[in-house]
Amino acid sequence: MIVAAALESNLQTLTMRDLAARLGVTHSALYRWVADRDGIFDLISEVMVERILPASEPTASSWRDWLRDLAWKMHDEFGAVPGYAAHVAAPHRHNPASFGLLHDRVVHAFTVAGASPAMAQQSWFVFGLGVVQWLGAQHAGHDLGSGTARFDLFVDVLLRGLPTREPTSDHPC
Repeated sequence: MIVAAALESNLQTLTMRDLAARLGVTHSALYRWVADRDGIFDLISEVMVERILPASEPTASSWRDWLRDLAWKMHDEFGAVPGYAAHVAAPHRHNPASFGLLHDRVVHAFTVAGASPAMAQQSWFVFGLGVVQWLGAQHAGHDLGSGTARFDLFVDVLLRGLPTREPTSDHPC
């Protein structure tokens, strides 16, 4: 009930007082159920991760499709909740349970594709940051250039560029 009421709000401007009013309870009563605004976002994150994670498991032949499906679910679900994409894209404390589940499933997708554990972890950073920052910028109204910003093109380029093995390079790091 708390999450449903929060998801009907603009999360960028949501206050504990506003949420209590939506729920028809006193401000102090809401604090009996959730400690603070971060606690509300923890609950929201659990619901959002449940909504976006594909039901299937990625395989060596389906990992890119699995990640594409995940990216599009993030696009659709984050976009349906005003302020959520901008919140997730901004630095903040992440819910360890939901964030950990998302992390583990994405790392698993890269691992089944043949990436080493270290490369799978690096690919998680690129994928996660890339998708979240794109969505956050788009939903915050940042100028993404002339014309319509194409998420399909972004996801295609991102997934084609993510390696499943260490890149070879003569460039010193």
